[in-house]
Amino acid sequence: MNIKDYLTRIGLERAPSPTLEGLRAVHRAHLLAIPYENLDVQLGRPVTIERPAIFEKIVSRRRGGWCYEMNGLLGWALGELGFDVTRATGAVTREVAGDAVVANHLVLRVALEEGIYLADVGFGDGPLDPIRVVPGPFASRGFTFGLEQVDTDWWRLRNHPNGAAPSFDFNLAPADETRFATQCDHLQTAPDSHFILNLFCFRQREDGVAMLRGRVLRMIRPDGFTDRVLESADDLVATLHDVLGLDVPEAATLWPKICKRHEAVMAAG
Repeated sequence: MNIKDYLTRIGLERAPSPTLEGLRAVHRAHLLAIPYENLDVQLGRPVTIERPAIFEKIVSRRRGGWCYEMNGLLGWALGELGFDVTRATGAVTREVAGDAVVANHLVLRVALEEGIYLADVGFGDGPLDPIRVVPGPFASRGFTFGLEQVDTDWWRLRNHPNGAAPSFDFNLAPADETRFATQCDHLQTAPDSHFILNLFCFRQREDGVAMLRGRVLRMIRPDGFTDRVLESADDLVATLHDVLGLDVPEAATLWPKICKRHEAVMAAG
């Protein structure tokens, strides 16, 4: 694992200093260069929380990843760059599902002179920049978000109105790594896991977010979105390559499963 190789992967020519400006530069560059995706889960390939395997996948093979991989890699890189960074616990949709979903999301706590910041490149369509952990609404690229303190331990980030998931909670204490490993295994093996049932890919752009969910490519902007339904396995592979920045031709084998899921969801309403 080489920090120079990581910086090259995200398009930075030099190592930023461990300051707020440096954190913003790495966070933004990571999101603009590396897509969020669950293709390995869809293809039945094991996914891990271990950083060497994540580095090899995302940096060496130029793939993307889900939260354990995206934030796992970023957390390692920030540590190498001299930031005070802590792996912390997230829980997507805890507002609805309760504590059963605790640790289904990895986030990063970064301590700076200006205060405590949440760094999160693993939420798909979340803010492009790190977030200062203070309550209230805030904007990122014209998208509106909100941050509120739920209780003494938990905070809640509310996603923008066109976001895929409406919210996630996070706890800034050091994470229980065993719980991460257990949830990582569950999310890639449980028959009812959204990551088993659906293909998800997100690519952050300067003007918004490209989101592929199953057969539907959604281009999200602050003022709305447009949808396109993919037509074929070749269209899927081309969209992954041209729009999401992923060269995964074997994704064509997923097409029958994707079509079946699409028809089931459409029939349900």
